[in-house]
Amino acid sequence: MKQNDIAIIGGGIVGMATAMALTQQSNRSVIVIEAEKKLAAHQTGHNSGVIHSGLYYKPGSLKAKNCVTGREMLYRFCAEHGIAHDRCGKLVVATREDELPALAELERRGRENGLADLKKLSADELKEYEPHVSGIAGLHVPVTGIVDYIEVTEKYAQIMQQSGGEIRKNSKFLGLQKEPGGLVLETNDAEIHCKNLINCGGLQSDRIARACNVYPAVRIVPFRGEYYELKPEKHYLIHHLIYPVPDPRFPFLGVHFTRMIHGGREAGPNAVLAFKREGYRKSGFYLPDTLSVFSYPGFWSMAAKYWKMGMGEFYRSFSKRAFVRALQRLIPEIQSEDIVPAAAGVRAQAVASRGGLVDDFRIVTAEHMIHVLNAPSPAATASIAIGQTIADKAQKTFFDPD
Repeated sequence: MKQNDIAIIGGGIVGMATAMALTQQSNRSVIVIEAEKKLAAHQTGHNSGVIHSGLYYKPGSLKAKNCVTGREMLYRFCAEHGIAHDRCGKLVVATREDELPALAELERRGRENGLADLKKLSADELKEYEPHVSGIAGLHVPVTGIVDYIEVTEKYAQIMQQSGGEIRKNSKFLGLQKEPGGLVLETNDAEIHCKNLINCGGLQSDRIARACNVYPAVRIVPFRGEYYELKPEKHYLIHHLIYPVPDPRFPFLGVHFTRMIHGGREAGPNAVLAFKREGYRKSGFYLPDTLSVFSYPGFWSMAAKYWKMGMGEFYRSFSKRAFVRALQRLIPEIQSEDIVPAAAGVRAQAVASRGGLVDDFRIVTAEHMIHVLNAPSPAATASIAIGQTIADKAQKTFFDPD
């Protein structure tokens, strides 16, 4: 029976970028198992398609380093492989005086992260970029762009397979057993034998780790991000990406406007607690996922800190009028009849046992295993850089131990 050198759980963009890097840097045998019938079925395939700049992240963090490096790697990759993309730029807009210090801090972080071409904008200058925007000041971030991350993931997969890798879809990980000289992955399809394992399971990553007898001090708490889409006759209102100044207390960026690579205009997302890890509908409910959240002390510690914000997000989830009011802060002309419900995504937010929101990438190693337990935005933007980082860690951990 074939024993692969490395098995990767998860066919999202991080898993496939890691597989691509591994197969390109060596002749080791790599297999990816994906529970769904297609790749990029969850977080990767439900995001807004933004190529992030690195503006928001703490200088020196893994997020900042990987985003800045990975952004340019992604642009080059898309150009090389003919993947449609647009370095369209974005505006961060302050609408109140009390947002100006946070806007200045964003500029400082951005410049420290290498964004030398940031441009401060006055209220009049904002109108030159976006005639319909309302704000008192802003930042223009020209390196931000848009792309279809499903198409990117599929290209990673194609390159990985051309390099000798294997992908097995409809193959859900159920458990792990150890055998002499390796590991046995139990799936709904068949046993998979491997020497080493990399967990890129996204929304299920903590459960996969525990099934492998690795007990991280985090748990995934799912947050659904709901979007509206502008009707085509209102597309003229949005030329770039338009973001509010984010609240620094939270890891979410607030509802914003996004140009899509295939021509649409999205508005959103909010960030509402989901009762199912793959719960893309408001009615989505799965008892084990709900119990996982409400039985976790870290969730209650988090809820005690952020309950006001959480209640506001729930209200906005069920009130289109409230959602529109948030959008009107940026584009006053937007009316309720201008937008229609669009797709939603679910963010795998890792929460620490004491209630802290894990804001940076979290990668844990164990014997013959690497577990990627938190890979939030900008993971898609930084996917090539993250994949290479994980591949390098795998080489050192699995094959070149000290």
